[in-house]
Amino acid sequence: MAQRGVYTVVFVEASITAANTDYDLWELVAVDDRPIELVAFTLGVTGEVGDAQDETISVKISTDFTVSSNGTATTPRPTDPRDGAAAFTAETIGATVANTGTEIINFADSFNVRAGGQWIFPEIMRFKWDQADTACYIRWMTTVADTLLLNGTAWVREL
Repeated sequence: MAQRGVYTVVFVEASITAANTDYDLWELVAVDDRPIELVAFTLGVTGEVGDAQDETISVKISTDFTVSSNGTATTPRPTDPRDGAAAFTAETIGATVANTGTEIINFADSFNVRAGGQWIFPEIMRFKWDQADTACYIRWMTTVADTLLLNGTAWVREL
């Protein structure tokens, strides 16, 4: 049975420049008494895939930084049309990453830029955050050799 309260936060063809190292791909901020959990996220390169170098990109999920508010405000969309608007807020592609506070790293991995990446978390392995955690960040941590266009979708469940 499908779970209610799942929302997607999407960005399309975001420019990741060779000059920058880190990007907060997603900044997810829970509201009081409404924790969130990360169900899954995907990343994929578009555009010059044939020309892109075979680079390995590092990503991590962390929390406990002060909210950065430098990305693009992005409206979470329900996967079930019977769900109302999400209470949590989201930003995508923050080029100036959040760095104030004591970071807690929940997850780290890497993927081949030409192959893209998919991370789907079984229910027992899902990371949960509430307002006390300030925000959840899914961060790109690698300087790319060539500027590229990136698509991404995060599935977030509001509890």
